Amino acid sequence: MTEPTLHFTPCNDAAGGHRMAWWQWGNPASPHLVVCVHGLTRQGRDFDELAKALLVRADGNVRVVCPDVVGRGVSDWLRDPTGYQLPLYAGDMLTLLAQLQREHPITTFDYIGTSMGGLIGMVLAGNRELPLPAPIRRLVLNDVGPVINPEAIQRISAYVGQSGRFASVADAAAAMWSISTTFGPHTPAQWMELSRHMVVPASQRSADGRAKVAPEAGGEDHAFLLHYDPAIGAPLRALTPEGIAQSEAVMWSLYDGITAQTLLLRGAVSDLLSPATAQAMVQRGPRARLVEFEGIGHAPTLVAPDQHDVVSSFLLSP
Repeated sequence: MTEPTLHFTPCNDAAGGHRMAWWQWGNPASPHLVVCVHGLTRQGRDFDELAKALLVRADGNVRVVCPDVVGRGVSDWLRDPTGYQLPLYAGDMLTLLAQLQREHPITTFDYIGTSMGGLIGMVLAGNRELPLPAPIRRLVLNDVGPVINPEAIQRISAYVGQSGRFASVADAAAAMWSISTTFGPHTPAQWMELSRHMVVPASQRSADGRAKVAPEAGGEDHAFLLHYDPAIGAPLRALTPEGIAQSEAVMWSLYDGITAQTLLLRGAVSDLLSPATAQAMVQRGPRARLVEFEGIGHAPTLVAPDQHDVVSSFLLSP
């Protein structure tokens, strides 16, 4: 299976609802579900290489679902940008999981979350009152924990939403690389593959923010735009020191409530997940197993074989 299939799930919000897109790999009837959720400005196709590796390791008998979190990829944009926060994201995941369960019952549920996706995962795994179709069995947190360094928040806030127009995908890839060198070494082919899903032709962006799946006939605008709603960064920039402290307390409480086997990945030079926080995560709550990748910051892309091998071994070992 070289390409995933695209699906949509209707989700609720206070302004009338939105659609969340998700990409599906593997056997849709498999009772083993792996959900992969991306970081703040990314989208579900980030996990293409990991999904392929999981399918090979499982002989195709796994269902891998990679959502475009609302406001990103081909999902809708919110009418009220204040909704771009964890409670709504977690609610959307519950809606998606309920739909997947209706389609084919889930008996084994694993979750992989990069950065923001990891925070969503902690909400789902740490709150035992949520109506999950099955408990999260194995949880992968990719370069994120309950404490996020303020310097990293400032760095990310400086570029989120500063989307421009690009003459080509190659131009967009170069611009994104200038703010993404912390992802670590990538070949030009690897970076172009990651980048091509990060832009959308301007002619395919509708007035309400929805990315059109089919090209628009007769479109004359050949520029490319970043795939996400510039407003996704507004709640991040609105954070106060008091709000950050309160969020950390809540996230530690959720982390301590996790019972899933947990793998914590860290870029060895990450500015978002500190060594102290990573060590605390090893010693409390689910007592995560920590794996660090040298020469990489925030966040490992899980494209390199040594990275996705660690994840596939953790999820699919007996």
